[in-house]
Amino acid sequence: MTEIFRYYQFNYYLTGNTNKPVILLLHGFMGSSNDFFDFIPQLCEYFCCLTVDLPGHGKTIVTGSDEYYDMENTAIGLIHLLDELKIDQCYLFGYSMGGRLALYMAIYFPTRFEKLILESASPGLKTEVERSLRRQSDLKLANKLKNSNFQEFLSNWYSQALFKSLRQNHNFEKIIERRLENNPLELARSLRNMGTGNQPSLWEKLSNHQIPTLLMAGESDDKFQGINLKIVELCQVAHLKIIPESGHNIHWENPQKWIGTLINFLLEGRKKK
Repeated sequence: MTEIFRYYQFNYYLTGNTNKPVILLLHGFMGSSNDFFDFIPQLCEYFCCLTVDLPGHGKTIVTGSDEYYDMENTAIGLIHLLDELKIDQCYLFGYSMGGRLALYMAIYFPTRFEKLILESASPGLKTEVERSLRRQSDLKLANKLKNSNFQEFLSNWYSQALFKSLRQNHNFEKIIERRLENNPLELARSLRNMGTGNQPSLWEKLSNHQIPTLLMAGESDDKFQGINLKIVELCQVAHLKIIPESGHNIHWENPQKWIGTLINFLLEGRKKK
């Protein structure tokens, strides 16, 4: 594990009172730790917040080869970061790509996390045929990231139906500005190696998953509502919360409902410090 960690120079922020429960927040594709900046003050009333730029994003530097951008090595790297910070156990939150990574970490390192929250996330694709087709699609997108104007790429990316409600949100321009802070060449490496096509399927692991898990899906995000309903069928410790007035990116579209739902779930059965 130490051998892997030397390839990562994680950019992270540990904010708040370290005597409070720690929550590790993992952003989505093309995001960064800055995605949570606006919400940290409210969260710090209850938690100490650890936000990290994932490989290929923000200011994190990966000195190794492409394999250190994949899910397995990134998960090991983050566990070692928790060790370095002397965090034996914490809460874990992940959005979209960060949610896929969070589920992987919770399944393979279950003693490190007390509760898990997944926003608009999936356990990956079930079959090798699906993953192969997705890898081809991810590779094409990665090539566009490398070879096209980044602003144009973002415009095309957010034209997807998945982001219809986000495009109408008053924070949309701020989101685009923050995305532009990323390096498109590094994002391409992330997409090739931690895209949905390249990650291992976690579906078969769900029946043995034991960490209390909250799934969040936006009321206008039919795709991820369907995925998460299937997760609930397979995983006894998971339950789904549909968040109103939001689509795929709940924490930007309905931040107060997102924060309230997160806090209520994590502090259930625990007194406020």
